[in-house]
Amino acid sequence: MDYLTQGIQYMQEQKYEEAAQAFTQAIEENPNEPLGYVNFGNLLLHMNDRERAERFFKKAIELNEDIATAHYGLGNVYYEQEKYDEAVEPFQKAIQKGLEESDAYYMLGLSLLYQEQFKFALAYLQRATELSPDDAEVHFQYGLCLAQVGMIDEAIQTFTKVLTLNDEHSDAHYNLGVSYLYKEDPELALKHFGLAIDIQPDHLLAANAKAKVEELLEQNQGE
Repeated sequence: MDYLTQGIQYMQEQKYEEAAQAFTQAIEENPNEPLGYVNFGNLLLHMNDRERAERFFKKAIELNEDIATAHYGLGNVYYEQEKYDEAVEPFQKAIQKGLEESDAYYMLGLSLLYQEQFKFALAYLQRATELSPDDAEVHFQYGLCLAQVGMIDEAIQTFTKVLTLNDEHSDAHYNLGVSYLYKEDPELALKHFGLAIDIQPDHLLAANAKAKVEELLEQNQGE
């Protein structure tokens, strides 16, 4: 077994010190092979050593501009530091260099979403849902983005899909409630706020929204 494979195995077994030693040996043996730097970067990122992780990913890119996983790793370094504007370019490059995986589209979509670039985020999050059709969280973020661009019917469909994948997703119920308020259906909104609270009793947003809708309905009945 070569050092690189050994290091990856150690990482999977959560033997991080041994993994670091194996990746170091892999780099010493093949200093011009970018995969050693990428894997060491992933290990450092996992251990929250972002500064060194960034250097390793950049070294890998320096050795081979076309290595998609190095660009993806660099994007994650910036994303974890909430530098969403800086994360966008490396995630885009990872996709351009052939990383056709849900995570790459999802992370790029989130980086744009958190900068409130909702229309740009939408296409990437949609692609992420196509590549991960059973991932409730990917669909949920896509639903949030749909709501932000005013596509309420599509958002309702997406939040409903989230609940078919995870019926304990309190935030999906809450956002369905908000969506139904936009559709001027307070009864359905109330139902979903209640379900959100049933799942997560300390869901303050749902509790506040539920109280306001109940107050509104009482006022309407009194008129």
